[in-house]
Amino acid sequence: MDPLLEPPPTQSKRNLVHALQEKLAQSRFLTFSLLLHVVLIVLGGSVVLFKSYVKPPDFAPDGPLVGNETAAIQPPDAVPEEPTTQAVAEPTVNAPTVSAIVSSSAQPTAFTMASMPAPAMKAVGTATLGALPKMTGSGSGKGMTGAMGGRMGGQARSLAAMKSGGKEASEKAVMAGLHWLKDHQNADGSWSTKHKSAMSGLALLCFLGHGELPESPEFGATVKKGLDWMLKLGTAEDGHLFEGGKGGFTQSGVYEHGIATYALGEYYTMTKDERYVELLKKAVTFIVKGQAPDGGWNYSYTMEPDSDTSVTGWQVQALKAAHLSELKIPGVDEALDKAVLDMKRVQGPKGGFGYRKAEDKYSLTGVGVLCTYFWKQDRDKVVRSGIEFILDESEKKFPVKYKEEHANLYAWYYNTQACLMYGGTAWTKWNKMFQDEIASNISPDGSWPETGGKGGHDNNADYGQYFRTTLCVLMLEVYYRYTPTMK
Repeated sequence: MDPLLEPPPTQSKRNLVHALQEKLAQSRFLTFSLLLHVVLIVLGGSVVLFKSYVKPPDFAPDGPLVGNETAAIQPPDAVPEEPTTQAVAEPTVNAPTVSAIVSSSAQPTAFTMASMPAPAMKAVGTATLGALPKMTGSGSGKGMTGAMGGRMGGQARSLAAMKSGGKEASEKAVMAGLHWLKDHQNADGSWSTKHKSAMSGLALLCFLGHGELPESPEFGATVKKGLDWMLKLGTAEDGHLFEGGKGGFTQSGVYEHGIATYALGEYYTMTKDERYVELLKKAVTFIVKGQAPDGGWNYSYTMEPDSDTSVTGWQVQALKAAHLSELKIPGVDEALDKAVLDMKRVQGPKGGFGYRKAEDKYSLTGVGVLCTYFWKQDRDKVVRSGIEFILDESEKKFPVKYKEEHANLYAWYYNTQACLMYGGTAWTKWNKMFQDEIASNISPDGSWPETGGKGGHDNNADYGQYFRTTLCVLMLEVYYRYTPTMK
């Protein structure tokens, strides 16, 4: 039937419809309230579950043990003092292989450590770093951050060594060398009987490289005596850091002055000891004013052209230490800029560096690469070709063999630093060449014996034992002495 033709509803039907409409009107408030409560309960439960999920467990560490390896992160400004309670055995952790430790990226990486006790560590090869001697240097160490952060000892030094492929045998050799230097210090605080400033400067660099300061329990007295001797000498010689300096710079005097200034620069950077500021400024100023027009340095600091690359190397290291001191000594940065130009001047066609002119000399290529990269850290063709020359010549013509006739500690000292700073596969290769060879050739007394090399400073009868020992210690401290990122 057509609904339009349907008869109207009766009265009873109308009453029923009206009742249903009233019930629905009354219930809509209840329905809305019910739905609102359901929504609130669901939301509240979700918040509780979310908080429970993201809240870290109570035993979570404060941060990662090792930071992001792809970032150039400086070591922390300070690490907590280690408790003096009796040490307990700690679990070992597997260390990455050399290829994993050393990044092949364009920029070498630095590293950071969390505020946690360092675990015993396994390093490259079969040796372990679990028994690394604890650092005894507990001085102020105000400047042991950034470039020198690895010297802080304990966790910082152990992680730096592991990161760069150091071994337990290397650190044991370092400690033996430091003890030998301690036992063979002169009564006045110097070292050696000839070229005392140079040998004393190198000895101090060894202790400072290990984080040892005048307050260090084991080596503090040794370091203090050496620094006191240096301060007394420099004061008496009016800023010249070698005996007889008031008479002017001699041929050997420029080496001695450069090395001793390098040591004082490191010490001040690490401690901010104000007693050494005046002497350091005077010593650095002599170097700045003694720079030749071509950007290098010569014997006696003459202004003649064709500067000496070997002399220049020590002056650049001293100036870089002065730069890190933040004393802003006039002329330092400008002198370093000019020195880089001089190094490029003497680079040979194969990537090596020459003595006074452009040529490829294996013994000086590490000097050229380090001094060029040490300052601006530009990975240009000059640096890359120099590194390639070092590795190629070391593999083919000049093997790193301590007892063979081509042994050259002077070249290896520079090559070691240059390859570490460059990083990547260059460091992987060089580390395999030199580390075990140097560490295994130490004498039972903690010094290093004569090499198989002919002539030079290595086997000099007067000071050779000091020269060999200090250079070998400095090489084996390379894993933590300066971090690869060190501007």
